[in-house]
Amino acid sequence: MPSLPLIARVRQKFEQPRVDDPAGAVAEAIRGSRIRSRIPAGGSVAVTVGSRGIAGIDRITRAAVDTLKSLGLNPFIVAAMGSHGGGTAEGQRAMIAEFGITEASVGCPIRAEMETVELGTNSFGLPICFDRNAHEADGIVLLNRIKPHTSFTGRYESGLLKMLTIGLGKREGAAQVHKLGLPGLAKLLPEVGSFLLANTKVALGLAILENAEETTARVVGIEPEEILEVEPRLLDESRALMGRLPFDQIDVLIVGELGKNYSGTGLDPNVIGRQRVETMPDLQRPIVTRLAVLDVSAESRGNALGVGLADLTTDRLVRALDPTPMLVNCLTSNFLTRARVPIAMPTDRDVLAACLDTCWRAEWSEARLVLLPNTLELGTLWVSATMVDDVNAHPNLKFETEFVPMPIDDFGTLDQDELFPESVRGRRSSGARHH
Repeated sequence: MPSLPLIARVRQKFEQPRVDDPAGAVAEAIRGSRIRSRIPAGGSVAVTVGSRGIAGIDRITRAAVDTLKSLGLNPFIVAAMGSHGGGTAEGQRAMIAEFGITEASVGCPIRAEMETVELGTNSFGLPICFDRNAHEADGIVLLNRIKPHTSFTGRYESGLLKMLTIGLGKREGAAQVHKLGLPGLAKLLPEVGSFLLANTKVALGLAILENAEETTARVVGIEPEEILEVEPRLLDESRALMGRLPFDQIDVLIVGELGKNYSGTGLDPNVIGRQRVETMPDLQRPIVTRLAVLDVSAESRGNALGVGLADLTTDRLVRALDPTPMLVNCLTSNFLTRARVPIAMPTDRDVLAACLDTCWRAEWSEARLVLLPNTLELGTLWVSATMVDDVNAHPNLKFETEFVPMPIDDFGTLDQDELFPESVRGRRSSGARHH
């Protein structure tokens, strides 16, 4: 068997805006809004928390709760995540707990029940469903990150309107919005969102923008009547900020982990260039010949949705996956291909060998190889020597090591903690060792 290519660590530098005190920015946005004129003194306020791994979401949520209390209001958290968490109250409560959001940590009740009320019908004749707890509150604060969606492009993608229509639709509402696939989704998000803004008690939107280093870049308070106008501008801003792979063409891309804490699709299509959505073309860049993913993150609780974006994986990932949440997600979203399990190999070394054998290069040494920890953290990459010219030509890339052998043990396992000690996985492993 040929030798695996040597690799070197590359740092991708991002110079972007950053909010040093996101919690303080949230408090300021609430106090600067007209929320006190929209909700009676002592009124109940539903604050949305979704299934995405937003940076500092526990502190941000606590700041929102504390500020609303200081205004004489009675906030509670509502789990607004459509069908995620297996489409159950227990699963959704467990998901936000993994983000550090519990009744004790945020200082208010958490309501994750799946019951909805039917408020009307959309233009396709399908019911518009809405979380019962949020509907019965005196006001609703839509707290969510705005960023490009992983499945479609439109004026409204992942953000406040999606939280309102799909997150607060719970499993039933999410299913109705997704019923007609991407064409229906692009039409129904603004349509159902407009209806819900007019027929529910949305009192404020709190939009979070993140930079390419996945820290808070901006917090924007938006009055409900301005959401439809303001959110598209913030989406454009977010699209310009997001992290991307700095290469147009890669022969072999190895991703350490996928997971819901990194992307709603496990592997972010905006990063890897693959959509794998029925009838939809892939993105124009990067073009990846062979893509492999080695593990599903602990935080994803076995939900390996997105594994279908890869060509190869490991037997241990297949053993770790929980088919139930994947099934619920796929049947709710109507995107089925992303849950297809690719070819699985016994070890990481076997996966690497198969990728190099099948990446359309005559020799392993010719392959343009890139390794990354996940599709969220893109500041540190490892590349093969075939990428030297690309790295040297890029103003934001810099080599940090010489080329060295891949750290693979006698069992054929790649040491991801050694490669990416600053990643989510590296910090998780470090914490486990210290305990």
